Amino acid sequence: MTAGVGTGAVAAVDLGATSGRVIVGRVGPDTLETTTVTRFSNDPVVAGDGLHWNLVGMYGSVLDGLREAFRASPEIASIGVDSWAVDYGLLRRGRLLGEPFHYRDERTARGVETVHARLPHAELFERNGLQFLPFNTLYQLAAEDRELLEFADTALLVPDLIGYWLTGVARAEVTNASTTGLLRVLQAAWDDGLVSSLGLPRGILPPLIAPGDRLGALRPSVAAALGASDDTPVTAVGSHDTASAVVAVPMQADAAAYISCGTWGLVGVEVEHLVLGRAALEANFTNEGGVDGRIRLLHNVMGLWVLSEAVRQWERREGHRIDLPTLLDAAEEADGPVFDVNDPRFLAPGDMTPRIDAWCDEHDVPRPRTRAEYTRSIVESLAQAFADSVADAARIGGVDVRSIHIVGGGSLNELLCQRTADRSGMPVLAGPVEATALGNVLVQARAAGFVSGSLESLRDLVARTHAPRRYEPRA
Repeated sequence: MTAGVGTGAVAAVDLGATSGRVIVGRVGPDTLETTTVTRFSNDPVVAGDGLHWNLVGMYGSVLDGLREAFRASPEIASIGVDSWAVDYGLLRRGRLLGEPFHYRDERTARGVETVHARLPHAELFERNGLQFLPFNTLYQLAAEDRELLEFADTALLVPDLIGYWLTGVARAEVTNASTTGLLRVLQAAWDDGLVSSLGLPRGILPPLIAPGDRLGALRPSVAAALGASDDTPVTAVGSHDTASAVVAVPMQADAAAYISCGTWGLVGVEVEHLVLGRAALEANFTNEGGVDGRIRLLHNVMGLWVLSEAVRQWERREGHRIDLPTLLDAAEEADGPVFDVNDPRFLAPGDMTPRIDAWCDEHDVPRPRTRAEYTRSIVESLAQAFADSVADAARIGGVDVRSIHIVGGGSLNELLCQRTADRSGMPVLAGPVEATALGNVLVQARAAGFVSGSLESLRDLVARTHAPRRYEPRA
């Protein structure tokens, strides 16, 4: 890695589907350190018209975290924001027209019907390269109240909306825009023909911005509230959290697959060109934008959502917390059937155990009987889904995958990592846990001149400072 100007500090706002945090990163040619300033919950709200995010409340928590960050580290040179994909807020003259809908809200079904009546998924895939997910932004926009959609003048995805509130500048960062289904990824341009054919208002889509570009300086009122300098910039990062996570996957060779494992498990390989065609379509793979123009060829797996929802329901019924490490230790000694974690029945919030039972009954598979068996069943099913998706990614992307990197919260799940290695027959390298925040920090640091070089250089820094744990496949 080419030396930068020295070690510097940046602030990463990392918003997940269940929680958010503000992290201060210190970065230099041989330094990559993070300190979590604050964590806060992200709890959806059921309103009269459906399931929403409490984004205004989350923004308040972001400001509190940034205020604490600047108090502790007044030298912070930049702020970057990443979050989950697809969800958006509609604005009119800068005013938010209601809290954004949650992607798990049931309204998306009618959006799918509306869009596919005009363009079937196969035709959409030829244009946007995205796997079919019923909550992709284009389906949500098609399900939107038409009068509200026409009244709005801007639509901003979640990290872009936070950036707008911080700076007053409305832009769409390309890695997250690539998840909308309305972007021509290679041209990094909105697909005006597709927008028109779907009857969506083109005027609500803002200009695009790339990772590493300066979004704008903090609004004076925001800077004053945070105790920051008026010229503190907000820098565009890989604002789709998976795009940031992939930046920090410590891949040392091209022949590796990645799994960014949290609420979702994003399983794929990095490629230089779009991968379309029948194989990718039939395997339901997606082509999403990455940092530095890379393509993330991946498949969405339901991820740890199924386990976290099962545990949440057990805790609700029993009225006390369940210790997850103890539960996983018990699961390691148990047996459990493998089921299809990508079955749509597991998408909505709620009790997972009766859904697992129903799947088993429908497929003549013995049900799990104990909590440890349900847990083992979920972990085994995830490991099999991960192994299958890695094999598909290698085949479709033309990559001779020899190892698998698991980053994010799932890298702490030893049973999941080991069983993924066993079922794939490949070594699994687990960590870093905070890959998304690290990727956010690294893109900012490179833009600020604290480090320089290619993605491979940034990943080398991650490997040198956050060595992963290795799991060898067992017979």
